[in-house]
Amino acid sequence: MNKRLLFFICLLLCVQLSVAQTLQGIITDQEARPIAEAQIFNQTQLDHTHSDDLGQFTLSVRQGDTLKITHLGYETKTHIIRNPQQSLEFILTEKAISLEEVIIAPHIDALKLVAEVDIQTQPINSSQDILKQVPGLFIGQHAGGGKAEQIFLRGFDIDHGTDVAISADGLPVNMVSHAHGQGYSDLHFLIPETLEAIDYGKGPYEGSEGNFNTAGYVNFNTKRSLNQSLLKLETGEFNTQRLLGMFQLVDNATQQSYVASEYLKTDGSFESPQNFSRLNLFGKYTTQLTEADQLGITLSHFTSTWDASGQIPQRAVDSRQITRFGAIDDTEGGTTQRSNVLINYNTFLNNSASLKNRVFYSHYDFELYSNFTFFLEDPENGDQIRQKESRHIFGLSSEYKRPFETPSFDGIWEAGISLRNDRSTDNELSRSLNRQTTLERIQFGDINETNFSAYLSADLNWGKWRLNPSVRLDYFDFQYVDKLLPTYETKSLTKSIVSPRLKVLYQPSESVQLFAKAGKGFHSNDTRVVVAQQGEDILPAAYGYDLGLIWKPLPKLVVNTAFWHLFLEQEFVYVGDAGIVEPSGKTRRRGIDLGIRYEPLPQLFLNLDANYAHARSTEAPDGEDFIPLAPDLTITSGLNYKHRSGFYAGLNGRYIKDRPANEDNSIIAEGYTVFDLNLGMDWERFSIGLEIQNLLDTDWNETQFATESRLQNELTPVEEIHFTPGTPFFLKGSLTYRF
Repeated sequence: MNKRLLFFICLLLCVQLSVAQTLQGIITDQEARPIAEAQIFNQTQLDHTHSDDLGQFTLSVRQGDTLKITHLGYETKTHIIRNPQQSLEFILTEKAISLEEVIIAPHIDALKLVAEVDIQTQPINSSQDILKQVPGLFIGQHAGGGKAEQIFLRGFDIDHGTDVAISADGLPVNMVSHAHGQGYSDLHFLIPETLEAIDYGKGPYEGSEGNFNTAGYVNFNTKRSLNQSLLKLETGEFNTQRLLGMFQLVDNATQQSYVASEYLKTDGSFESPQNFSRLNLFGKYTTQLTEADQLGITLSHFTSTWDASGQIPQRAVDSRQITRFGAIDDTEGGTTQRSNVLINYNTFLNNSASLKNRVFYSHYDFELYSNFTFFLEDPENGDQIRQKESRHIFGLSSEYKRPFETPSFDGIWEAGISLRNDRSTDNELSRSLNRQTTLERIQFGDINETNFSAYLSADLNWGKWRLNPSVRLDYFDFQYVDKLLPTYETKSLTKSIVSPRLKVLYQPSESVQLFAKAGKGFHSNDTRVVVAQQGEDILPAAYGYDLGLIWKPLPKLVVNTAFWHLFLEQEFVYVGDAGIVEPSGKTRRRGIDLGIRYEPLPQLFLNLDANYAHARSTEAPDGEDFIPLAPDLTITSGLNYKHRSGFYAGLNGRYIKDRPANEDNSIIAEGYTVFDLNLGMDWERFSIGLEIQNLLDTDWNETQFATESRLQNELTPVEEIHFTPGTPFFLKGSLTYRF
């Protein structure tokens, strides 16, 4: 009897151990701080999960399974499961980053790991450089450093953000119905040294992304805590100085808090000093209220003021009326400021589900003076314009995630809702004189725009397959009060759009991951235009697909490529300087992306991104169907090295091909190739650095437009390239003290 009982107990134990059970664990660093987004890969069952913001994770395991725990910048750990019911704690040790840590495995998006490598190995020297971290994304500045950058991506001249959705810590950066242009995205409130990670995607495929997500999206995430406090001083040519302070206030297992401040001033390379200055303030606090509840508060403020020499006509330079760094009207410029309050409350539920809630408020002021046509419209006073607004943004969002498991597959359900309200008062476009006198108001009114959205997504893991279907609903309420009318009237319209998306990943081998993506996105029109046109072309859709692969033929070589296609129902050419939108009909873009990351020697990183795009209007005749300023071919490449002694150096270059500046390609925007060099030395407490922008002192045009203008001494207008010259050879040094 006893033998039978013992045999029965042993049989039950064997059955129990052979059945998958849910393992719970936590991942921390050597200071007991939780590590989020660590990968826990079950090499036996080909299953994986990630640690959450608390460092916690759950994973289905069996006795004898082998787990591999990885995170870029930390030593990899392996663990064999002896008791599936025992909770585990893994303490990871920091190490130099390497491409060996990029895993090509089922259910893992390796491109996001490549993005993390880029952040760690490529220099970020300014808030503008932050956007350059996205492969294939080019930027151009054409108003003294204070205006948002012009963006180019996947065959788009995106202007200042019309076709790429940008956010920072979940805070939206794009401004709807902005005084200067739809989707205007000023990222200068983000201090580059606070950046921890970049999440980006090309094409309209992410269920959580809504308005402006056509060419892609970019989400920036700031650090939760600092390794050390620091003071940094930078000084360079053109009367350039920058002072940065970052101070860790609290850093323990339950609370993290730090503040950062940045002041930057420069006169720039122009003959008329830019008198540019910017002040940034930033603070972040995170606390663990309970084992399951986390509260985060982020505060930031920035203010900026500048003068600008504007875009100059090529004929004025050719005739030696002015130099490349001269001006026709040097009274351009502006001032802007933004204050942000962001509150995050995350709770982790008993069934391994999580609920992330976000509430935010932004107050934003903007005033810009420009003169693009000089004396074309007003031969006596000139064509200077003022664009001005004061804006309040209110928003909230909630995101629910819950893992699930069936005998055949497992995955995560995700659902989210969000609400955003923009109230822009005294949104103005006026003709002005010498930045002091208002000659005529062209537009003047109040905008109230609300966007409600909801999405549902599933991330399904099935053997070597990963499927991510999603569907999104966006509802808009547009309201405008035109203060130039003699009587008060609120004009309003509503519109909604449904956007389905699908992503499929397949892993045929340990070194290759194939992917296919398809989806629908959209960009909204300006409220003033929506009500004026009585609802035509409010939310034109974009339809796209990607087919590509990620290949890791060697432990330290990663190659990714994709063929893509994007069709837009309506292209927007927003002429914010004239207060109008010029719908230019349907467009089609297709192209190829190629990315290479290679580590030939330890800590020597080679990166190459080549992007080709063919962009055309589908409703214009052949030869007149070019899309102005759409980039055809762009290449970025770099070689960056950091020795264990602390020495580092990097040479980075960027190339953009000649491209059409108008519809019939009769006016060409010239391409350029520019190289930057940086090198320095890191010690325990001190760092010194040297940066050279435009190492070869190349004459290049940072931004270019085909513009019709008239100079004061001309009888007839001329249409030709107007440009802002790129920075010449620029030397800058830095000194950092850590404590």
